[in-house]
Amino acid sequence: MADPLRASPPPLGGSWQLLLPFLRPIQNVLFDDAVSEIMVNGDGTVFVEREGEITLLDARLSQTNLLMAAKALARHLGDDVSDTQPILDARLDDGSRVAAVLEPVSLHGITFTIRKFAARKYTLADLVSRDSITPECARLLIRAVEDRRNILIAGGTGTGKTTVLNILSAAIPDADRILVIEDTAEIVIAKPNLVRFEAKRGRRDSRGAVTYEGTTIRQLLKAALRHRPDRIIVGEIRDGAAYDLLQALNTGHGGSMSTVHADSAQGALQRFAALVLESGVQMPFSAIKANIAAALDYLVYIERRQARRYVAEVIRLDGFDPDADHYQLEHVYSRKAVGSSP
Repeated sequence: MADPLRASPPPLGGSWQLLLPFLRPIQNVLFDDAVSEIMVNGDGTVFVEREGEITLLDARLSQTNLLMAAKALARHLGDDVSDTQPILDARLDDGSRVAAVLEPVSLHGITFTIRKFAARKYTLADLVSRDSITPECARLLIRAVEDRRNILIAGGTGTGKTTVLNILSAAIPDADRILVIEDTAEIVIAKPNLVRFEAKRGRRDSRGAVTYEGTTIRQLLKAALRHRPDRIIVGEIRDGAAYDLLQALNTGHGGSMSTVHADSAQGALQRFAALVLESGVQMPFSAIKANIAAALDYLVYIERRQARRYVAEVIRLDGFDPDADHYQLEHVYSRKAVGSSP
């Protein structure tokens, strides 16, 4: 059975055509709807994720072709990739993401990864039918969105955080003004009053001189507050922008959502607090935790086991006890490992 938190990519076209001449040895997987991720290691070996399973291909890509592919794509997007700017993070026309890291930063050769865009838009009903979430938990999350509760979605890489964020955002009333902020645009949302911001990394010329400082998630969050959003959706919190999001959530932007990388529900709260500290804010750690408890209403944790992704836990944050130094939490939904009953 296909993984319920993955969807099939659309036919390839547009900026994909720039890559095809350099990726001929793996052309078959580029057009394989079941393949969601293509990972090329520095030695040219290729791994793919197909319906949740990662396998090694009987194919190799040369360093020359990988470098030419990265440079062609960068030029197409008005960017550059070189010794002085060795990291490429690009979005193709269909929403697929291409990431490349060049030598000498990538020690054993160019690392090249393609995350293919999921064309089909899943609903909570789809996840319920595939046993990725119970009907009771689905109703709980929809009610939380409708009641303007702030939600943080946590999980490891490739667990389906963005997919769940897409699904929940569909429950936002059309009357609300929504502002979406991302590093790379991948949230699929169709609402009448929608504003989208995308961060841009800095650029350097061939001599290493900065030609563009870049625009960060932190800067976009600060700018967002001047555009009267009812709800703010941040694709992923991964640095000091956590503090700016925390400020926004605590100043009347209820019903906002974001995601964070973590390997457990409790770990997500610890990571969020650590990211707030990265902002350089002069605030005691206990005060940061108290602010997180005041800002967040629900934490949704997603796991991936045995090539399947599913909602494993939903926690409601009821406050923070500074004397005991712990969050006051209520576990409103919990599911055992895949293969067990929810």
